[in-house]
Amino acid sequence: MAGYGQQGYGQGQQQGQGYGQQQGGYGQPAGPPNQVAQWFQAVDQDRSGQIDARELQRALVNGNMNQFSEEACRMMIDMFDANHSGTIDVGEFGRLFDYINQWRSAFQGFDKDRSGSIDQGELAQAMQQLGYRLSPTFLANITARADPRGRRMNLDRFIITMVQLKRLTDSFRTRDREGRGQANIAYEDFLGLAMGAHQ
Repeated sequence: MAGYGQQGYGQGQQQGQGYGQQQGGYGQPAGPPNQVAQWFQAVDQDRSGQIDARELQRALVNGNMNQFSEEACRMMIDMFDANHSGTIDVGEFGRLFDYINQWRSAFQGFDKDRSGSIDQGELAQAMQQLGYRLSPTFLANITARADPRGRRMNLDRFIITMVQLKRLTDSFRTRDREGRGQANIAYEDFLGLAMGAHQ
C-alpha cells in the first residue's frame, strides 16, 4: 500500500501531532472567554445554550463564501461533543473555534493562488508538509471526490479529508506492527475502519 509506512507519513504524523493536537488544540481553551461567549451567542440562534450542526453550518463559510457542508459540521460537532448529545456548549465551541482557525490558517498557507480552494498540486504540497507522502493518483482521486468538476478542495472538505486521513492512518498503524506499510486485515475490521465504527 503506497503512501503509508516509510513512504506514507513523516515525523509529525508518527509522533501523533496534527492540527488540533498542537498549540491550542482541542484540549486547550480558545481565545478570550468574553469573545468566545459572544461568538457562541451569535451562533446559538435558538438560545438553547447548545449549538447543533445546522446552527454551526449557518455560521461557517469557505473562502468562496459557500457554507461549510453539513457533513463537515456534524463531524466537527462529534469531535468536540464530550457527552455525545449531538450539540456543543460554549467551552466545547471555544475549542472547536480554535481548531477551525488552526486549519484555516494552514489552508491559507497552502492556497498559494489565494483562490479560496486548493488544487491537486497545492494539496500535494500540503500533504507533504503535514508528513504524508501519497501518490499523485491518490491525490487526484481525493481532489476529484471533493469537486468532480473543478478538481479543487474547499476548507471544509480539506478539514474532513485531514481528519479522516489521520484517523485511518493511526488505525492502520496499529495493525502494521512492523511499520512496513502493509497489514492483513479482516473484512469486518476493514468495514469498521472505513465507516468509523471502531479504531
